[in-house]
Amino acid sequence: MKPVVLQLIDSFNQGGSERQALQLTRLLHGSGRFAIRLACLNPKGSLRNQIEDLDLGEIPSFPLTSFYDANAVKQLKWLVRWLKDQRIDILHTHDFYTNVFGMSGGSLARVPVRIASMRETAGMRTGAQKQAQRIAYALAHNVIANSEAVRERLIVSGLNAEKITVVYNGIDGARLGSSLSRESALASLGLNDNGRPRAFVTIVANMRHEVKNYPMFLAAAKRVREAVPEAAFLLAGEGELTKSLRALAKNAGLADATFFLGRCEQIAELLSVSSVCVLSSYAEGFSNSILEYMAAGRPVVATDVGGAREAIVEGETGYLVSSGDESAMAEKIISLLVAPERAQLMGQRGRQVVAQKFSCETQLRRTEELYDRLLRLSTARS
Repeated sequence: MKPVVLQLIDSFNQGGSERQALQLTRLLHGSGRFAIRLACLNPKGSLRNQIEDLDLGEIPSFPLTSFYDANAVKQLKWLVRWLKDQRIDILHTHDFYTNVFGMSGGSLARVPVRIASMRETAGMRTGAQKQAQRIAYALAHNVIANSEAVRERLIVSGLNAEKITVVYNGIDGARLGSSLSRESALASLGLNDNGRPRAFVTIVANMRHEVKNYPMFLAAAKRVREAVPEAAFLLAGEGELTKSLRALAKNAGLADATFFLGRCEQIAELLSVSSVCVLSSYAEGFSNSILEYMAAGRPVVATDVGGAREAIVEGETGYLVSSGDESAMAEKIISLLVAPERAQLMGQRGRQVVAQKFSCETQLRRTEELYDRLLRLSTARS
C-alpha cells in the first residue's frame, strides 16, 4: 500500500508558497509513488483550477480566524480526527499558518512523519509569531528550507542543522514560454507600444507586504526614465499597498510610464515583452519571481537578499545590488537597456541555470528522497 501524503496549504490564492505547493502536489501525484491528499485553511482562490483535474478526493478546509479562539480549538480537533481517519503517513505544511496549525494537529494525531517549511528570512513575522513557529518546528521531524540562506537563518535561530533539508523551488520552464507576437502579448495585458517601441522593466511581487520594497523600485525607475526616455515599468501584483504606490509613482513623475497590472495570470506574456526584470525586496527566502524571470530568458537585477545569489550568477545572468541602493539598481537596469544584445545573452544563460539547478524534476526527486528517508526513520522509531 502506498504511503499517504497530505499537502496542507493556506489557500488557493495567487502567491509563491501556494503555487509551489500546488506544483509539488501535481508532481507527486504524477509520480505515483505516494497516495496524495490535499487540504487547506481557506478553500478560495484562483489557483484551485490547477488541481481540479487530479483525483485527490475530498479537499477539506479548516478555516481559522485566530490561533487563540474557540474556533481554532474546534478546527484543530477536526484536523486531528481527519488525519487519523485518513491514516496520513506524511504531513507536509508550506507556510507560517499551516506550519503552526498543521504541526500541532499532526503531533496530536501522531502522524508518523511531519514536515514543516520555511520560505522567508526576515521582515515578515512578529515576535509572537516567531515563537509560535519555533514551537511548530519543534513538533516537526524535518523542516524544508527553500534556500541555503533560509537554512542558515534557521540554524542561527537555534534549529538543529540535521533537522533541515534544502529543497529549491522548481520551475516549469515550458509554462513561461509565449507563442504570441509582441503586439498580441501586449494586447493581452491591455498594453501597447503607442507607435514606438518601449523598453519594459518589470517587477512581479505582491503589494501586501512592505518587505517587497516597491518604493525602491520606483525610485530606481525615476532614474532609469531620466536616462532612457523610452523605458516604461510594469508592476504585477495586488494588495492593500496598491493605492499608496500609485500615488508614489505619480509624485515621482512616473504616472505615464508605470502600469499597475494587478494580479497577473499571463506571466508568460508579461515576461515575453519585458527587457529587464527586477526584484527590490529587503528580505526574501528564495524568490519564485527571480526563477520565473530566468526561466523566461530575462536578465535580472535584484537586491542581494535571501537566496538571490544562489540563483543569479553575478554579471552572467544578472546583477545583485544592496538592499535600498536605488542608484545601483538604476545603473544596472540602464546598462542592460542600452546593451540589448548583452541583456539577451544574460537571459539565455539564466534559462540554462534554471534548467540545470531549479527544474521540477529536481524538486520532485529531492522531496521524494526526503519522504523515503523520514519514513524509514519513523519505522525504526516504532
